[in-house]
Amino acid sequence: MPDLLQIGGITEAMRQRLDPVFDIHQLSDFDPGAITHIITNGHDGVPPELIPRLNNLKVISVYGVGYDAVDASAAAQRDIVVTHTPDVLNLEVATTAVLLMLACYRDLLRDDAYVRSGSWEAEGNAPLTRSADNQKIGILGLGRIGQAIADKLAPWNPEIVYHTRRPKDVPYRYFDDLAKMAAYVDVLICITPGGTGTRHLVSAKVIEALGPSGTLINVSRGSVVDEVALIHALQSGQLGWAGLDVFENEPHVPQALRDLPNVVLLPHAGSATEETRAAMGNLTVDNLLQHVKSGEVLTPVPECRDQ
Repeated sequence: MPDLLQIGGITEAMRQRLDPVFDIHQLSDFDPGAITHIITNGHDGVPPELIPRLNNLKVISVYGVGYDAVDASAAAQRDIVVTHTPDVLNLEVATTAVLLMLACYRDLLRDDAYVRSGSWEAEGNAPLTRSADNQKIGILGLGRIGQAIADKLAPWNPEIVYHTRRPKDVPYRYFDDLAKMAAYVDVLICITPGGTGTRHLVSAKVIEALGPSGTLINVSRGSVVDEVALIHALQSGQLGWAGLDVFENEPHVPQALRDLPNVVLLPHAGSATEETRAAMGNLTVDNLLQHVKSGEVLTPVPECRDQ
C-alpha cells in the first residue's frame, strides 16, 4: 500500500476514498523514505525544504487551482508530478467576483447596516449608490476563470478589456500595459495566478491609475496586489472601492482594511460552496487514485504536463 503524506485538512468524503488505497501519514509522524504521494492545498502547499527529503515522492496533489505554495518547477526537475483542480471551480469564483463588484457598486454593506440600525425609519432613505450597468471592466488574467467572469458580467452590458502576458483570440480589447488599462476602466478584476512573477503586479502606480471613482476586485491571490499601497489609496480617496477575497498574509487581515467603509471583505471564499468544494475534493483524490492505477494523472499543472 503506497504511503500518502497529508498536509492540511481533508474532508471525511476524501478520507473514505483514500483510506482503502493509501497509508495516510501526518507531518508530525512520517518516514521520509516511504512517502510516494502528497495531498495538500493551495494555502499550505509543501514546505520547500521537505521535497528534497522525499526520495520516492511521485505525485503532489493540490486541492485548489492555485499552487504557488508548491515549487512545481523544482518538483518537475525531479520527475515529481504536481496536480491541481482547474475548471471545477471556474463558475463559482466568477460568481464571487461579480458578487463583490455588485456589493461595492450598490453599497450593500452600508445599506444593510442602515436598515438594521433603524436609520431608515428614523432618517429616511439611504444615500444613492451607483449603477453597475454599462461599465468599462478590465480583467487581469483572462484564463478560464477570467473568461467565466466576462461571461457572467454580460447581462450588465459591460465593455470588457483585458491584460495578460500576450494577446488572446478573444473579442475583447487587449492592453499590454496594466497601468494604462487601469486608467481606462471603471473596474479592475484580478484573477491572475500568484507567485513571484505576479507579486505586487497591481502596484501603487496601477492603483493610482484606477482612480478615485474606480473599483478593485481581487479574487486571485493577495500577493498580486500591493496591500500597503491599496490601504493608503482607499484611506486617502485615491481609490474609490475594493472588493477583496484574498489578502497578503492570510488569515490575517490588516485592521486598517477592516476599518474602511469602502471595502467588502470575504475570507478567501471564492470557491467555498458545498457543491464546488466537493467537486474539488473529488478531483484531488481522483488524481492520486489514477496515478496508483495507471501511473498517469488527470490534471497536471503546466510545469508537469510533459512528464
